[in-house]
Amino acid sequence: MRRREFIGLLASAAATWPLAARAQNAGDVRRIGILVNATESDLEKQAELATFRAGLEKLGWTEGHNVRFEYRWTAGSFERLNVYADELIALAPDAILATNAPTLDALRKRTRTIPIIFVQVVDPVGESYVASLARPGGNVTGFTHFEHAIAGKWMQLLKDIAPRVNKVAVVWNPNNVSVNGFMRWIWVDAPSSGLEPIEVHVRNAADIETAIARLSQTPNVGLIVPPDFTTVVNRAPLIALAARHNLPAIYPFRLFADADGLISYGINLRQMYGRAASYFHRVLQGEAPGELPVQAPDRYELVVNLKAAKALGLEVPDNLIAIADDLIE
Repeated sequence: MRRREFIGLLASAAATWPLAARAQNAGDVRRIGILVNATESDLEKQAELATFRAGLEKLGWTEGHNVRFEYRWTAGSFERLNVYADELIALAPDAILATNAPTLDALRKRTRTIPIIFVQVVDPVGESYVASLARPGGNVTGFTHFEHAIAGKWMQLLKDIAPRVNKVAVVWNPNNVSVNGFMRWIWVDAPSSGLEPIEVHVRNAADIETAIARLSQTPNVGLIVPPDFTTVVNRAPLIALAARHNLPAIYPFRLFADADGLISYGINLRQMYGRAASYFHRVLQGEAPGELPVQAPDRYELVVNLKAAKALGLEVPDNLIAIADDLIE
């Protein structure tokens, strides 16, 4: 066989290899940075990241073989966030996973070349992280998890499960600027829902305890907890305090309802992390992140904790039971 024909056969065979196989034969080990605004002991966050790694493995990226992960856990601290963002950038990874808006903001301020794929960012266009959803441009793309208009649904669901509520306290860390869009929506929509909004700023567990104790003195108040790293990190004491002071609350993720929170309405985070693996695969194969469209959630899930409702003396209406994706007994 002539040398030219042999090379041609090799090229033809290579064209038929699946992309996963090519990833495994890419040569040196690729490095992925992961900046996590949670504690390393957070079992739910570990499960989300496990789904991400499993998604990559299905695509041919195996830890210890052709990919290595560099984790930095901030435990919700802005000081650690900036330090760890510097550390990850200094490692010059092939791509970085930003696990919410604050981590994305910290990373994007430090690099416009290393690919960054985000999850849990509400308004990447409005916050100037990408040029557009269809064509992000630059080095950033990823997956949104809410639209600000969902705040109206949170108010409706809270009124459905706790009709006596006429004031709604929105609990979040003011350093998380992405919550401002939810708050604007609540201020506009609350009067038509028969609700009076109250802004409650918290930065740590001690602030949460003080705020909940103060709110317990306000009659007929309920809580809206938007997606925020401080409340996620401190979800156990937040849920326990709300229960102790008989405050009905709606949360943005199932992990709150699983931890005895009353009701949650939002995206399935584990599924979102699994979807993010496909974008890392494409970037590691050479595609530009700015050419990959930002993806929005295709559905939200409603979870009602019946045990928590009973403890609060609430009777869950039939319409909520009928539309709930899951009921926790």
